[in-house]
Order: sequence, then C-alpha cells, then structure tokens
Amino acid sequence: MLYMHTMNRYKINIEYDGTPFYGWQRQAGLDTIQQRIEESMVPFLKKETTIFGSGRTDAGVHALCQVAHFDADGDVDCFRLQRCMNALLVEVPICVLSIEKVDDDFDARFSAIERSYLYKILNRRVKACLDANRVWCVPLPLDEQKMHAAAQNLVGKHDFSAFRAAGCQSKSPLKTINSIFVVREADSIYIRVAARSFLYHQVRNIVGSLKFVGCGKWSEEDFLNVFLTKDRTKAGPTAPACGLYFVGTEY
Repeated sequence: MLYMHTMNRYKINIEYDGTPFYGWQRQAGLDTIQQRIEESMVPFLKKETTIFGSGRTDAGVHALCQVAHFDADGDVDCFRLQRCMNALLVEVPICVLSIEKVDDDFDARFSAIERSYLYKILNRRVKACLDANRVWCVPLPLDEQKMHAAAQNLVGKHDFSAFRAAGCQSKSPLKTINSIFVVREADSIYIRVAARSFLYHQVRNIVGSLKFVGCGKWSEEDFLNVFLTKDRTKAGPTAPACGLYFVGTEY
C-alpha cells in the first residue's frame, strides 16, 4: 500500500544581526542569512528546504522579527526543529524565535498587509561603543521635532522617486507610507516607518534627507520641495545600513 506524504506549510520568525552577512537573499559564494537558515534545517528535515522571506534586507541590515515560510513533508515537531536550528546557528548572530504550522495559502511575502522598519541614530559626539554596527552615529545636534514634522509630508500614497535607489526592481515608484514617527530618547533618535511595501533603499534614503532637516541644512519646505522633484540626485545621502532594523510584518 502506498502512503502519500502531505506537504504542510510552516511560518518561521527570525532575529538577526546583519553585520557579518551579505544581506538576506542567498547569493552564490557569499555568506547570507537565508543560506545559513536553510543549512541549519537540513539535519532535522533530512533534505534541502527553501525558505521564503517577507522581505529582503541588505548587507548590514538587522531584523527584530523577519518572517519566512517553508513547506515540509508531514507534521514537523516545530519545537524540536527550532532547537536543532538554534544549536547549529549558535556561532552566528541569527536565532529562530518561533516556528508554527500555518494554512497552505499563507505566504510570508504576498500575505503581508504591512511591514515596519526602525532606524536608530545615536546623536552624540562620542562614537558608539556598545551599539557599534547597530546605530548611525551622528555628532551634529539634531532637532527630532523638525525631522518628525518634515517626515509627515511622506504619509500617504506618493511617487517616491527622490528616495528610490538605482537598481530598484519595483515596477512603480508609487508607494503608500501608513505612518512615520521620529522620536528621541536621551541621545537616541528612533525613526519608525510602516508601509505595505518599500522601494530599494527607500527608508535609508529618507533618513539621509531627514538628517539634513535635523541639523538645519534644510527647512521642512526644502525637504518637501526635494521630495516633489522626484529626483534622487537632489535628495540627501543614503543612511548607513547599520542603523536599520526590519521590525516585523502584519498579516
């Protein structure tokens, strides 16, 4: 008698420090987060398995909760798989937060209704010590209230060409930002952005321009005018990858 193995779908939540990796997506000859996670699954699942992430983070970008899904034969013991993976990932800054069985139509990328990013600036003259490679250290005084006010011009559906990097594969520069907040806690400035999807380097390019507002190089009107030009060459520089965190995904 022949028994058919049923394929089940599983959702996996992952945390990582992106500093030593060439980004999320698997690339030949380069150390990536996707590759490390897939390799850690092989001893338990006894086969190579592809995971599909909710979004791709660049080299040096971190994640508080990256979501991915994968398919596997039969019922997988999620707790044991998680333990096995974390044991094999112990030498690298990646950990599996949870694994759970989900409906077959769940898709980490296409089922998402909102993604959120956090950008961290350390606003002081002294370099980052404990947070080295995890913040952008800006020594010039920044006015976070002016940065927040300027950022509100971006809420809603707009053409974000001014903050779109070369090499962006998105079919359209039109994106909808649901919310953006700039707040300060002591020497730290946090910029949180939520949208269904983002252009390549969109958040880092926005942060680079908001820094110009914060340090007094631009007024809020200057920021808005640059945004309306839809010209990337007129906008501020791309903020470093080290300050960016993929926070999570809503489904």
